[in-house]
Amino acid sequence: MMINKDKVTIVKVGGKVVEDPDSLKLLLSDFAHIEGFKLLVHGGGRSATKLASTLNIESKMVNGRRITDEPMLKVVTMVYGGLVNKKIVAQLQALHINALGLTGADMNVIHSIKRPIKDIDYGYVGDVDRVDSSMLSLLIHQNIVPVMAPLTHDGNGNILNTNADSIAGEVAKALAPIFDVTLVFCFEKAGVLRDENDDNSVIRDITYEEFKKYTADGTIQGGMIPKLENSFSALDSGVKEVIITSAFALGKENGTHIKK
Repeated sequence: MMINKDKVTIVKVGGKVVEDPDSLKLLLSDFAHIEGFKLLVHGGGRSATKLASTLNIESKMVNGRRITDEPMLKVVTMVYGGLVNKKIVAQLQALHINALGLTGADMNVIHSIKRPIKDIDYGYVGDVDRVDSSMLSLLIHQNIVPVMAPLTHDGNGNILNTNADSIAGEVAKALAPIFDVTLVFCFEKAGVLRDENDDNSVIRDITYEEFKKYTADGTIQGGMIPKLENSFSALDSGVKEVIITSAFALGKENGTHIKK
C-alpha cells in the first residue's frame, strides 16, 4: 500500500551566494516561497577565510578542502555557527519564516567522526556518521525551518568542520524514509555545465552512466564531482529528486536534474 508522505525541500546554498548580500536576499526570498516543509544548509568558506586573514591565521586548502587546525576551528565556529547562520535566520524571520539555526551539536542532530590521518591531516574535520532524523522531523512538523551550519560534533565535546554538501546529502538520506525529499544544490552557476565558461551549456538531465562518461572526458571536474557523487548517493538512499541550479533560479524549472 502506498503511503503519501509530506514533501520536504532541502536547499543547500554556498559559494559566493552567502557572502553577497543582494544574492543572499534574493535566494532567501525565493526559499521563503517554496511550498511545504523546508530546510536550509549553508556554507560560508569565503567569510571564514576573510576573518582568518584579519586575525593573521593562515588558511590552508588541499583540493578545495580546508585544513582545520585549532585556531581555524575557532574561526569557522564563529563564522559558520554565528555570523553567517544568524544572519540567515534573522533574514528568514523578516520573511515570516520561523527559522532555527543549528549546528550538528545542537539537539545532537549530526554526529561525525574525525577524519583519520592518511596522506593529509585535515585536523578538526568531521565525516558524518549519523543524522537524528527524528529530532529534525520533530522540528519540521512544528513548521520550524532548520537552518544548518556546516559544523558537527564527535560526541566527546569537539566541534568538527564538515562539508556543507555532505551535510545536505546525509540529511536528505536520513529524512527520505519520513518525507518525500527534494534536494537542491544552489550556487553561482546555472547548473552542471558542458563548458564552465558558458552558462548556456547546462546539462539539463544527467544519469550516473553519463556522469562517469563526462568525468572521464574532463567535461565534469573539480568540486562538481563530489557534488554529483553526493547527489547519486542521495537518490540511491530514497531521495526523490536532486537538482543543481543557480541561486537565482530556485523554484524554477532550470538547472540540472539528476536522475536514477
